[in-house]
Amino acid sequence: MLRYTLMRLGIFVGCFAVVWGGVYAGVLPSAVGDSNGIWIILLALVVSAPISFVVLRGVRDRASEQIIERMDRAKVNLELNRAQED
Repeated sequence: MLRYTLMRLGIFVGCFAVVWGGVYAGVLPSAVGDSNGIWIILLALVVSAPISFVVLRGVRDRASEQIIERMDRAKVNLELNRAQED
């Protein structure tokens, strides 16, 4: 899960850098007034979300399998503890 999170953050930072460069180069529109920083962050989030969804599909699937395995082990341990108490 940590690997997925770091990769997702890396994609966001890359998109942020591209959007920031595009806004300051005049290629992308800048926001109104002093909200330019928020505009860049939101635009980077919108751009990075579909990229992460497609590119990190395999990593996300492996992370979800690990979570499912941990949950199954926790359920077994909980049932063993309940059986011991009875």
